[in-house]
Amino acid sequence: MKIYGDTQSGNCYKIQLLCSLLQIEHQWLHLDILAGDTQQTTFLAKNTQGKIPLLELPDGRCISESNAILNYLAADSSLLPNDVFDLAKLQQWQFFEQYSHEPYIAVARFIAKYLGLPEDRRADYEAKHQGGYKALAVMESQLEKTPYLAGEELTTADISLYAYTHVADEGGFELNDYPAILTWLERIKSTPNYIGMG
Repeated sequence: MKIYGDTQSGNCYKIQLLCSLLQIEHQWLHLDILAGDTQQTTFLAKNTQGKIPLLELPDGRCISESNAILNYLAADSSLLPNDVFDLAKLQQWQFFEQYSHEPYIAVARFIAKYLGLPEDRRADYEAKHQGGYKALAVMESQLEKTPYLAGEELTTADISLYAYTHVADEGGFELNDYPAILTWLERIKSTPNYIGMG
């Protein structure tokens, strides 16, 4: 299988981390978002949204959206529960990641790290912090009760939220006030076959 992605993207890193944890063989094809690689005709033929990551199966079928790819690749592993309720709780965190976490923490990181925090984006950057800290507080509350977001075991919910949380400082977020999150980050780093970003 082929995975199209950018190693500096948190959404792409999710897939790299999962593939490493589960030892999934794949071909990684690097695309540079800022250079316009995802807007090339050949790529748009595979994903009309022009977004990465993108998983291309050996038969040519493709799956986009990082959390959909995660759950597809994690099927029949310990990272994806079979129980319907447990699966729904996991997906609840993944929807939270896409709507309440990533739009704030990942975007603030993009403005600071990729764009160099230009003055005309400073107000937008600072506005992202309120929503980002709210998301971190929700995670902290859960991680004070359970070692992982969906309960006692590592799941794709943790991988989804780990990707941008562990580099939140690059978006100006201070994590020292979130001890449960810091412990959770270290817990994930100690997982067998863990790999870092980039």
